[in-house]
Amino acid sequence: MSDDSIQAHLRGVDEDPEETAEWREAFASVLEQAGPARARYLLDQLSHLARTPAVGWEPPRGTPYVNSIPIERQPVYPGDLAIEERLASIIRWNALAMVVRANKAYGELGGHIASYASAADLFEVGFNHFFRARRDGFGGDLVFYQAHSAPGVYARAFLDGRLSETDLGHYRQEITAAGKGVQGLSSYPHPWLMPDFWQFPTGSMGIGPISSIYQARFMRYLKHRGLLDTHGRKVWGVFGDGEMDEPESMSALTLAAREGLDNLIWVVNCNLQRLDGPVRSNGRIIDELEALFSGAGWHVIKLVWGSDWDGLFARDKEGVIAQTFANTVDGQFQTFAAKDGRYNREHFFGQNPALAALAQGLTDEQIDRLKRGGHDLVKIHAAYHEAANALGRPVVILAQTKKGYGMGEAGQGRMTTHQQKKLEREDLIAFRNRFNLPLSDEQAESLAFLRPDDDSPEMQYLHARRAALGGHMPSRAVSAPAVRVPEAARYAEFALRADGKEMSTTMAFVRMLGNLLKDQELGPRVVPIVADEARTFGMANLFRQVGIYSRVGQMYEPEDIGSVLSYREAQDGQILEEGISEAGAVSSWVSAATSYSVHGVAMLPFYIYYSMFGFQRIGDLIWAAADQRARGFLLGATAGRTTLGGEGLQHQDGHSVLMAAAVPNCRTYDPAFAGEFAVILDHGMRQMLEHQEDVFYYVTLMNENYAQPSLPEGVESDIVKGMYRYAAADGTASVRLVGSGTILREVIAAAELLKSDWGVNSEIWSATSFSELEREAREVQRWNRLHPEAPESRTSHVEHCLAGDLPVVAASDYLRAWPQLIAPYLSARFTALGTDGFGRSDTRVALRSFFEVDRYHVVLAALDAMADRGEIDRAKCAEAIRKYGIDPEAGVPWRA
Repeated sequence: MSDDSIQAHLRGVDEDPEETAEWREAFASVLEQAGPARARYLLDQLSHLARTPAVGWEPPRGTPYVNSIPIERQPVYPGDLAIEERLASIIRWNALAMVVRANKAYGELGGHIASYASAADLFEVGFNHFFRARRDGFGGDLVFYQAHSAPGVYARAFLDGRLSETDLGHYRQEITAAGKGVQGLSSYPHPWLMPDFWQFPTGSMGIGPISSIYQARFMRYLKHRGLLDTHGRKVWGVFGDGEMDEPESMSALTLAAREGLDNLIWVVNCNLQRLDGPVRSNGRIIDELEALFSGAGWHVIKLVWGSDWDGLFARDKEGVIAQTFANTVDGQFQTFAAKDGRYNREHFFGQNPALAALAQGLTDEQIDRLKRGGHDLVKIHAAYHEAANALGRPVVILAQTKKGYGMGEAGQGRMTTHQQKKLEREDLIAFRNRFNLPLSDEQAESLAFLRPDDDSPEMQYLHARRAALGGHMPSRAVSAPAVRVPEAARYAEFALRADGKEMSTTMAFVRMLGNLLKDQELGPRVVPIVADEARTFGMANLFRQVGIYSRVGQMYEPEDIGSVLSYREAQDGQILEEGISEAGAVSSWVSAATSYSVHGVAMLPFYIYYSMFGFQRIGDLIWAAADQRARGFLLGATAGRTTLGGEGLQHQDGHSVLMAAAVPNCRTYDPAFAGEFAVILDHGMRQMLEHQEDVFYYVTLMNENYAQPSLPEGVESDIVKGMYRYAAADGTASVRLVGSGTILREVIAAAELLKSDWGVNSEIWSATSFSELEREAREVQRWNRLHPEAPESRTSHVEHCLAGDLPVVAASDYLRAWPQLIAPYLSARFTALGTDGFGRSDTRVALRSFFEVDRYHVVLAALDAMADRGEIDRAKCAEAIRKYGIDPEAGVPWRA
């Protein structure tokens, strides 16, 4: 090829128009004579040839800015369009009225009008034709509702009779409502606050998308393991285009495609606006998302323009509309949305004579009413129908809408529309007129809620459609029966009667887990979850025992097939091996932990991970798990800032227990010994599976091997409460030493040094949970404060254990703030030792000395407390510093 030819190609010049025309005619003939399937086949063959190095061709990343489904492929609409449009208008009004009412009464409450205004039709087609409720023999579809559209979901529930006008009048006033004995409505979907209504929390952007993927995958897991027939059920997610910028929204797209999740459908409401302005002002978000999703292996359906555009496209023989769309960015599309028909005639259709000619027969009002795809019931239904019948891969519908649709000058397409919470009289009347609502001026101004009579065609239609789909949604039900938990001796006898055997608490957990998996009743419900660290935690033996879940089984011969630790994948495998994705692993954990309510099948998930990469890395997902009342175990392995040793600053965890303590329904424990862990495990399983309490457990596990004592008699209840006396003083005690986790062993050694070197007797207490101690003490303190005339005040467990003024020294492998949680409830002098500061690489001995939590610093803290009380001379403290080689001039650890 000559240089001139190369340059011509680069400029897009057609050197042989006649040949090009022949190719076009041949392709058109195939399409007409043999149909789309044959045409696609030929294109696939040509693209395969074109991708050879000799040609170097790459396919375009997107398709024209038009609907994916042509008019000839649209199914007949199955409903009554007129009634559905009237219902949608009524629901729009009630959603708007609810938010504006609340903010007129209390301007601080907030709320959102514009998001639901853009998504109303997307929801209504789903509610009327696709979202199926749970009923006998069918588990129902799962729907993740766009959080900012919650007012519209409430407004629909008002029409179907599940919410009253009083309920709507207490939108975002939950405490006030409770004081009146009525129900308040939460700001966003929150199962914790509305446990019979919402299933999934979606208020934190990105949490809904990743959660929906793993819920869809967990449905397949249940099916392949023979635990539940989930055939035919769908997971729908309605999300925003701005939300797609969240890493969690995008991070699991390839997993959904790899797993072939054709039970998953996303509807991305592309109203082109986020809170502050356009999502992609100088580009097009729909084009960008199309490339991302198709590249990840999803089936993409573009729902861009409504039926009003069909006639224009049909008359446009030269393709000038599509070409103009291709040259228009989202910032301009937003401006078109905010302006009226006259402006759009001049600035869109007026860009060239061919476009102007196409619009010649339209009035300005007709141009103003040209709908985008996400506002056209027929087009939406066509997209949903194709998505619901797609096979082999997940589907995303990219639906273009106008933010604040129908709000006119008050908000449609405006930069500030997301913050619009109050409307003036003229705006309300204009909205009424726009949607032909049967409201007087006075009713519109007073924001009267609109509910047709029960015998009206609209109400009968609404109930009939939901009856056909199984009942009203959203709805959350808890129907899973209790599950029997085996006695601890059956799976943890080796830990309860350890008799000094050496092991780490991680090793003890893995052994208990293996035994639980063998239990006939509970075993199948256990879901072990790892993020590519099973071998690190000594779990490789489970690969062969229960297998790693894979939807296709094992299509290869593993390299280690002859080993007892062979990497075995199976379609009915039990382990969820999530690779290096803590967000994915915890999303799987949430799916299993909520199965009791989502599917009516109680499961028991154990997610074990590096403790540093839990609450700190994926805390938002864990908070959402708490909101949806998850039940299961999170296991922070390699825990403790000095216990992990050489891994250093990024890996050494000194604060996960404090972060966990901030989650109200999370029970946090830091056991030192395998026997303590066995008690906590037994208690947790009984609370969640037998008593069906909406709690979950975070338990730290260590990788340090040491001698494990047998569990003392009768301490089980105290372990659960958070503290028990490990050893009484040999004589009269002068100090109480408290330790948690591995640092309890330093406390035990310190007690021996105090006795042998200084003649000081001490009590030793094991604190399995400072946060549980503090929670109970806080409740007791509150009760006493609110009951000043009660015959007797109450005493908390920690006050009972550490009563009196005997000095207390408490040490842990975490920040000092962890043991200091209990300090306000004690009358004794309290000293907390901890690992504040950045971790670093070295031996455990060196690290514990550096952070001043080793036995010698515990001894010094005890002597210092005694000196303060005048029980010993301060010279003893100086002597101890010299004796144990403590450097009094060493730098402060938390500043180093």
